[in-house]
Amino acid sequence: MPDIKPAGQAVSEIGSSDRRRTQRVHIAMPIIVRCRDAKPPFEENTHTVSVNANGCLLRLQAPVVRTQKLLLLNPRTTEELPCTVIFMGKKDGGKTEVGIEFAEASPLFWRISFPPDDWDPSERKRPMTARSSAPVPPKR
Repeated sequence: MPDIKPAGQAVSEIGSSDRRRTQRVHIAMPIIVRCRDAKPPFEENTHTVSVNANGCLLRLQAPVVRTQKLLLLNPRTTEELPCTVIFMGKKDGGKTEVGIEFAEASPLFWRISFPPDDWDPSERKRPMTARSSAPVPPKR
């Protein structure tokens, strides 16, 4: 099950102390990153680290810089959206964590259901076991 962070959590992972605008879902989804303006232009197949309605965090081998314009392609739907690099994070194993922001919010791009804005993961309901689902007899 994807790990979900509450809406009000600070976004230190993507380099800002601002509050998160939408729920972030930690999920590895295949994605293709393209940049036609780079010298040389590149296309890289990778996976997301987390996604939200406004973009994602992913790991790239290609060198990019903050404010660079990219295109994200969802290979499952072939939908492509313009976006901007907004964060450069840790580098590990030849790849760098990169925060990407869509030109406009696009929650449907990911084809997943996001929890409501007021959802608190600590209140998540757990499946009831056979033992706990039996009614408690009244006290006499």
